[in-house]
Amino acid sequence: MYLYTYILFAMDLLKVSLVLGTFGIWSGSGAEPAQRVDVLEELKLGESFSGVLQVRGFHNQSRAFLFQDSWRNVRASAAVAEGLLQKLRGRIEFTLLLTLKQERLNSGVILSIHHSEQRFLELESSAPRNEIRLHYHTQDQRPHTEVFPYRLADDRWHKISVGVSSSHIVLHVDCSRIYERVVDTPAMDIPALSSVWLGQRNAAHGFYKGIMQDVQLVLMPQGHISQCPDLNRTCPTCNDFHGLVQKIMELQDLLAKTSSKLARAEEKMKSLDGCYCEKTCSLDGEVYREGDAWIDGCRNCTCSNGTVKCEAVYCPPLLCAPDTAPTYMPGACCKECQPVCIFRGRVYVERDKKSVRDAEGNCQLFECQEHSMNKVDDPPCPELNCPELEQISLTDRCCKVCRGHDFCAEGSSQICVENSECVNLEAGACCSCKDGFRSLRDDSAYCQDIDECAEGKHYCRENTVCVNTPGSFMCICHTGYIRIDDYSCTEHDECVTGQHDCDENALCFNTVGGHSCSCKPGFVGNGTVCRALCDGLCQNGGSCISPDTCICQQGFTGKRCETDIDECLDGFVECDSRATCVNLPGWYHCECRDGYHDNGMFSANGESCEDIDECEMERHSCANDTVCFNMDGSYDCRCPHGKNCSGDCVHDNKVKHNSQIWVLDSDRCSVCSCQNGLVMCRRMVCDCDNPTADLFCCPECDPRISSQCLHQNGVLTYSSGDSWVENCQQCQCLRGEVDCWPISCPPVQDCEFTAIPEGECCPRCVTNPCQANTISNDITKTCTDEHGISRFSGSTWTKHGTECILCQCKVTVSYIIFYSFVWTLSIFFSYYINLIILLCLVVNNNILWRASVRCFTYMIPL
Repeated sequence: MYLYTYILFAMDLLKVSLVLGTFGIWSGSGAEPAQRVDVLEELKLGESFSGVLQVRGFHNQSRAFLFQDSWRNVRASAAVAEGLLQKLRGRIEFTLLLTLKQERLNSGVILSIHHSEQRFLELESSAPRNEIRLHYHTQDQRPHTEVFPYRLADDRWHKISVGVSSSHIVLHVDCSRIYERVVDTPAMDIPALSSVWLGQRNAAHGFYKGIMQDVQLVLMPQGHISQCPDLNRTCPTCNDFHGLVQKIMELQDLLAKTSSKLARAEEKMKSLDGCYCEKTCSLDGEVYREGDAWIDGCRNCTCSNGTVKCEAVYCPPLLCAPDTAPTYMPGACCKECQPVCIFRGRVYVERDKKSVRDAEGNCQLFECQEHSMNKVDDPPCPELNCPELEQISLTDRCCKVCRGHDFCAEGSSQICVENSECVNLEAGACCSCKDGFRSLRDDSAYCQDIDECAEGKHYCRENTVCVNTPGSFMCICHTGYIRIDDYSCTEHDECVTGQHDCDENALCFNTVGGHSCSCKPGFVGNGTVCRALCDGLCQNGGSCISPDTCICQQGFTGKRCETDIDECLDGFVECDSRATCVNLPGWYHCECRDGYHDNGMFSANGESCEDIDECEMERHSCANDTVCFNMDGSYDCRCPHGKNCSGDCVHDNKVKHNSQIWVLDSDRCSVCSCQNGLVMCRRMVCDCDNPTADLFCCPECDPRISSQCLHQNGVLTYSSGDSWVENCQQCQCLRGEVDCWPISCPPVQDCEFTAIPEGECCPRCVTNPCQANTISNDITKTCTDEHGISRFSGSTWTKHGTECILCQCKVTVSYIIFYSFVWTLSIFFSYYINLIILLCLVVNNNILWRASVRCFTYMIPL
């Protein structure tokens, strides 16, 4: 028995070596074969989409398409979309490739995969903001937007590559790596019925204008190499490294389980040293020694290894004479040959009775006796107390009986012997095995107990032992556990002892290995946190503390917390004189004024803003005949004593004369002037009453319906130039197109953990790492579980003795470096080798000893 246990340990160690053997070192040869999805080919552009025209592209190897107008509807069919999404689902490594030429001033979506308002993968280029935006959902189901400052909308051809590898995103433009970032890992858990759009977000928003060519999804990392073959793969991807970390976590868990098994086996062996016990069996109060055999009813039983084993008595096949037939006799387990009678074409066995009526209707009763049906006397019929319609005739007697007659009471129950009970039928009775028993004879007169424990037909759960009983079973709690119900036990009742985390407005229910919480009527939540139910709900993260009463988060007010408090306007905030207050939804921050920049301390009130020395940094516009003199928040161009200075300015490496006014080449809406060496620029003043107003610079003066924008909800309409906030994004309507970008949030300093409160847009400090929105896992940091086992950051395990409680080690860190992997792997090798040596010392079996040594010496080269 215990040798078998150690064999299991050896098998576990073999699993360890297999896990170690699966570690792949980054060679590049393990990459999947290239899988490409040609989006343009899948959508069959040019055949069925209006507003899209095939044109000359960047090269002639593939087709290019011009996206124009704002009434097109370039959406993949349901079948095409599902085929594309099926390849993308669950991927953590893929690359989006394309070649494009986007019109100036356009803000549009290149590719969008979304379901309702949830954007699972969307690439957007904004000319007004000079940004490339990647929208996706993180693994914890939060929407995220990664912004890359870059100008694509310049009416020039560009090759674009966006590579995703777990939490690693790389942006290549024209075969140059522009950005490389570590972000929250995208989750490609794309639901069914999601839509795929090209050149637009939906039928109303995000219209891209320009040419696109070679739009491809490469379902592997480093996909930019196919677009730019001269760029070689030299570094492993984040997914490569994460795979190694996952294998380490699996190895740790396997070693912990194997160590626990070995410790338990050692304890059992110590308790048996020097002890010899003769095993006995017990059945129905009788004790039998090892090897005893006996007959129990219709079963042959033996005592073997302390366990009673019973089998049905073997009945040999009968060869009965022609005038006999096999039948069961009282007290016999097997059928016996008995004489038969032939009466009116039917066969009857010994003692069978048959009632017949003569020509006059009189009943006569016959019984089979010695191969002959002999007439016998039938006792007088009792008076029946039921209507004639409820009276039934029987074949084995002349007297009628009432429907529902108790045949078992007449003596039929006497034939139902062992664990069997008599059951009344319409015109007789039969035997049926009791619950928890099965038949030994086909007439169910003898039945044997079903061992639910041995056959796995019980309902015993964790922390219990199944014990068979006659006709049933019992679930016995392990030592130190208490009963919850007939089938479950737990360490202790956490609800009674108060060791639970249920809300004060919740009910606690003790469960196996823990407890569950359920909010009381009138409250909603998960039981750990219960909130009062308010009609209309509380907005912007407000909490409902009692019916129809909301407590608002900081920065909001109103009955439903629907109104943002403008801290800047209402005088709640006093920023430093070198900073100006900027209001945000639910928050604010002090932003350095022009001529100042933050010194890196990022103080909340702007005290960290310090003067920019334009003279020293050569960011001034003083001409050569003047001297730059730095001032607080600005500078001055001073003429040296005794000189006659022109007062000219230098702007964009060009000399501008004093008092000269000009329009910026890069922005026709900005007017600049030179005043005694200083360049003053301002936006053009818009006078919408002036019919000659430049609508390009003054979009708010554009009255045309084509310049209006539709809000995301499809109800509100905005004029060109209007701005609004929607889902933590700042949106603006410009010449009929909506452009949205993430709201700028002030930096959060001196915080180890941050979280974005419900209804807010910017992170705030929190003290509990389990409440933090983002957790970076560092395998050099560990947690200790309830059994004292060290767990690596990010690892998960099922709590001991439970099935439904999953624990995770959460430790934050800012970066992960390679030596941490080497350090961890070396520790695992040490644990593994020590465990094998321990096994060799404990087991004095030569075969197992030699197997362990072979395993040990095999592992040394690793």
